[in-house]
Amino acid sequence: MNRTWRRMAAMAMAMAMAAVGSARAQAAPDAYTAETTYAKLAPRYPFIRIAGRAVPATVRAVTDVTYVRRGAHDLQLDLYLPAARAAAPLPAVVFVHGGGWRTGVRANFAPMAIRLAERGYAAATISYRLSGEAPYPAAVHDVKAAVRWVRAHAGAYGIDPGRIAVAGGSAGGQIAALAGATDGEPRFDPDGGPGAVPSSVQAIVNIDGLSDFTSEEARRHEDDPAKQPSAAGAWFGGRYADKPDVWRDASPVFHVGPATPPILFIGSAQRRFSLGREDMVARLAALGIPARVVLIPDTPHSFWLFDPWLAPTVDATDDFLRAVMPRRTDRPGSPPAG
Repeated sequence: MNRTWRRMAAMAMAMAMAAVGSARAQAAPDAYTAETTYAKLAPRYPFIRIAGRAVPATVRAVTDVTYVRRGAHDLQLDLYLPAARAAAPLPAVVFVHGGGWRTGVRANFAPMAIRLAERGYAAATISYRLSGEAPYPAAVHDVKAAVRWVRAHAGAYGIDPGRIAVAGGSAGGQIAALAGATDGEPRFDPDGGPGAVPSSVQAIVNIDGLSDFTSEEARRHEDDPAKQPSAAGAWFGGRYADKPDVWRDASPVFHVGPATPPILFIGSAQRRFSLGREDMVARLAALGIPARVVLIPDTPHSFWLFDPWLAPTVDATDDFLRAVMPRRTDRPGSPPAG
């Protein structure tokens, strides 16, 4: 009897633990994936579909590659390449996922990376340290490490080390812009230094990522006192009143300089995520640096995760990168200026 009772108790405990585990797996309201975002957007946009991640025969995927180790954490990337051998080295794009600096997965950018690979790019989707693991600017350090890995392994994958862009969406767009605009600032690149492979990029694609955290309108969203802390505050380690220098430092607009690479902004219909963009474009124009703004009309934030909006996002990115990072087979054109 005791043996039977113990067996029944063990089974009950196992079932209870399984139920708890299942509840935890389902209770992820902050998870930023195409699936969780679809559940929020579909009632208002019933025509949308999650963009497919299936890898076609024309694309080769190299997955779960460790690009840098941070303590006990291996940070990984997935690389998507044309399956057929290219006649010339490929331009590359490093994708940074969004998620409010505290969540998100690199698979969110797999659909866009796959479609660019079909057009002759090498496209890497990366994981990086989120705010719960490491505060600002650790994510920027990781993006630069990923760019460095792509450049260091360019020969092995048929990549042109002189034509690498960084791109991202939402928080990832802001991180990408900051990583691209801070070349030569050592505090943003602790893995750099004499003899290191460069982490510089030749172009930036910022998809609905904030350019200025410091404006009153931006702070109304990003420094909401009802959120303790807000997503930005958690990344920065404090509210704007406590750490104004950090909030300014993380704003890509304040890092624009003569060495800033050309930038493409792809925006939704949500004004919140465009804040600082006009100022940044003006600063770039004053320096003669190509910039382009493409708006996808009537769209929510995170539009790039879904059809039918992914196609124009890919088209805009491809058109811009061909203009500012022309291939040997492309005819050089006038750089985009607005």
